[in-house]
Amino acid sequence: MIIRCTQKLLAELKIRQIPEESENDPLWSWHANVFRIERRKCVLMTNDATLFAMFIPALLKTDFESFDFVIGEHLFKNLLYENIPQAQIEAVLSECRKIKYQKSNNRRVLGSMNDQRFQIEYRIAAEGGLARTNIYELNHLLNEVPFRAIKHRRPIVMLKEKLKNLAECAATCSCEQD
Repeated sequence: MIIRCTQKLLAELKIRQIPEESENDPLWSWHANVFRIERRKCVLMTNDATLFAMFIPALLKTDFESFDFVIGEHLFKNLLYENIPQAQIEAVLSECRKIKYQKSNNRRVLGSMNDQRFQIEYRIAAEGGLARTNIYELNHLLNEVPFRAIKHRRPIVMLKEKLKNLAECAATCSCEQD
């Protein structure tokens, strides 16, 4: 999994040297940005292929020191909330074990993230603040919004399709090896 970070997030993670750009599957590539809501540091991660978004609120310094774990934990909980089958969740989490950080490189995804950030800020204000907001419901609602960048489709539908195709491919490949 590759996390393509903005300069602000790279500085927060204290990553100085970025490895060379490597080829990757867009399903395992995410963009991430850090920003503040109610004076708390928050991270928005968006998948490059599906625009599936994951908002991670109120991060502390220790969370940035173990950011790989934080990503895996939040991704797991969000996929559970979306009723993704266990086998598909396990496939995603196995990718989280090998996270690489790189600089952001896709303006289309960053533009979509700006829209998502606006939606997050609006929903949190409408709920009465960060403490009163159900983050998993917020993420669910965020992923139900169609985006022009993905031909007016919803990110959650696209993610489920990609994961289903991945599971079918894995089943086919394992059957051929037997």
